[in-house]
Amino acid sequence: MDNVNKTLYIPLYGKAYVSKKGIILQDKKAEEIWEAEEFALKGKSKSKWLAYYMGMRSKVFDLWLQEQMEEDKEAVILHLGCGMDSRVERVGTNGHLWYDVDFPDVIKERKRYYAETEEYHMISSDVRQSEWLSGVSQDKTAIIVMEGISMYLSPEELTKVLENLTKHFPKVHILTDCYTTFAAKASKYKNPINDVGVTQVYGMDDPLVLENGTGLIFVNEHGMTPASLINELRGMEKSIFKKVFAGGVSKKMYRLYEYVK
Repeated sequence: MDNVNKTLYIPLYGKAYVSKKGIILQDKKAEEIWEAEEFALKGKSKSKWLAYYMGMRSKVFDLWLQEQMEEDKEAVILHLGCGMDSRVERVGTNGHLWYDVDFPDVIKERKRYYAETEEYHMISSDVRQSEWLSGVSQDKTAIIVMEGISMYLSPEELTKVLENLTKHFPKVHILTDCYTTFAAKASKYKNPINDVGVTQVYGMDDPLVLENGTGLIFVNEHGMTPASLINELRGMEKSIFKKVFAGGVSKKMYRLYEYVK
């Protein structure tokens, strides 16, 4: 598994950590995989503050996805760059066709812990390619989750991925997180992903940039550290997280954007 793929262990640890504490996100599968894999994270990668952030980010994605699935019961679900994430178990397919997509090495690992069903499928592919879409129905709306993936794609690559999606589906709803340009520059020197050997990432500040050439329309910016989730922290941790890691501090580094076609 290359260094970019190894970054999947950082959010996995975060989700396992908060789940074990019984806050923010209930994710027994993350706990199971983390305990079995025992990947040797170090430094900032194992920060409890980052774990809280990863848990909150995933919960926000989950809640958005549940809402979209309820509104369109016929839509196809795509989780791009799924890693070892158990979103399909946390949210449930609920009658939807669901496709988790990631690199071949990642899907190979993933299949040790997840089994395909009539509704749930795993696609082994680089999302930057378009061929993998041939196995997904073209006649339904697609609800697309892109969590922790955009920052590893160059602007040209990200635009092409989005263009491929909007060309394939008649209608799409997309939620994606992005680094800001400040965060991308700072990442070269100070980012937990450095602990697994990754230094090249990308960021953007204007959500309208992704409208260019993709057919997408920017809808909304979501917060990744909502008060309801911060309030699940206890004692001084809640106060420290709120002051140091949430709100304006978070937005300086990370953004969460929703688009439709």
